[in-house]
Amino acid sequence: MDLDYKKNDLSQVVAADKAHVWHHLSQHKQYETTDPRVFVEGKGLKLWDATGREFLDAVSGGVWTVNVGYGRESIANAVRDQLIKLNYYAGAAGNVPAALFAEKLIEKMPGMSRVYYSNSGSEANEKVYKMVRQIAHRKHGGKKWKILYRERDYHGTTIGTLATSGQPQRAEQYGPYPEGFVPVPHCLEYRKQWDVEDYGRRAADAIEEVILREGPDTVGAIVLEPVTAGGGVIVPPKGYWERVQEICRQYDILLHIDEVVCGLGRTGMWFGYQQYGIQPDFVTMAKGVASGYAAISCTVTTERVFDLFKEDPSDSMSYFRDISTFGGCTSGPVAALENMRIIEEEGLLENTTAMGARCMANLKALQKKHAVIGDVRGLGLFLGAELVKDRTTKEPVDEKQAQAVVAECLAQGVIIGATNRSLPGFNNTLCLSPALTVTAEEIDRITNAIDVALTKVFG
Repeated sequence: MDLDYKKNDLSQVVAADKAHVWHHLSQHKQYETTDPRVFVEGKGLKLWDATGREFLDAVSGGVWTVNVGYGRESIANAVRDQLIKLNYYAGAAGNVPAALFAEKLIEKMPGMSRVYYSNSGSEANEKVYKMVRQIAHRKHGGKKWKILYRERDYHGTTIGTLATSGQPQRAEQYGPYPEGFVPVPHCLEYRKQWDVEDYGRRAADAIEEVILREGPDTVGAIVLEPVTAGGGVIVPPKGYWERVQEICRQYDILLHIDEVVCGLGRTGMWFGYQQYGIQPDFVTMAKGVASGYAAISCTVTTERVFDLFKEDPSDSMSYFRDISTFGGCTSGPVAALENMRIIEEEGLLENTTAMGARCMANLKALQKKHAVIGDVRGLGLFLGAELVKDRTTKEPVDEKQAQAVVAECLAQGVIIGATNRSLPGFNNTLCLSPALTVTAEEIDRITNAIDVALTKVFG
């Protein structure tokens, strides 16, 4: 089949999409009267749809994924060459790109040791939950089986990971959920829950309070995003992470950092947790690992965790009895290797820091101009602007108004994001996460579009 859109009549493609594709996060009733958008090509941060219209993508593929930008021939060629040589064998055996990428990845993660491959962030997190539960059975007499999660954080779409969703609207209508997943308070100082000076430490102390309430001998792990993503781009306050690490060590609780969004450069370092000098027991990652050029996720552990599954082979129940079928695909790790090379050789971590600073400065300038911007926050090329009706009361704008800003930016050919259908009453944060290759001119175009959109929506 010839898939060259320049040769084919794209009206047939759009019709086929409309008739047969079930889109993610979409209410399809709207497509009874309008066509879905179908993208056909991308280069750098630019996208073109089936009508030929050009867009500047400020959200890296819609869900924080295409870290090195579109149209990377070197990644495509590396994947092609590997697929011809060996496309797949189940993960019970090894393959060349999986071994080499694991080695390269661990070089970037001091203190970590082992890489378990699967194919999505949800699955990578689910693997940790299973490991924690198995450790509880094998090492703690069935105790320490509970897993803590934080309000506003998000960890995936499976029933297990939705049980740790700190975003109630995402979890709504999919219960009942399995037991043993316990929430802890969020740490967004702009929406402070305690009137104290050392807010970061106080927010972390709230985790200890939950541990003591549940019983330290029942809590096996806590899962946290280094920077909360879809829950409003929340950078934890100073002192928070250090105290979290201290609490975990005090009560022998495994620390699981979900880097599905932040990993591979988004914050200006290889991983978000490295911004805080902490040492996790588990790190999960997916989206930016191969920038969307192939499906891959990784569950990375310390050697200490790995050793908990090493027993006499005669014990048939001792090992981690899990498999991810497509974790055996070679396309993921070979794409990840080339993705990492690009980040290194093109200095994209440094660009992320520089362009993130420019974007933050632009957003703060907009905050001075538009009273509707209550707070601006972020780290690297991961930024948010929370919209409020009144800066004194901090009353959030309606979700429809935030989405109207997104729509006005789209009308200008700029794709931005916003929290939506996640947090009742608080789906009011605009989200930016452009590719790590973004230029100063592109940053300015993105924030200029927001400026125009805010004026149109709020005056």
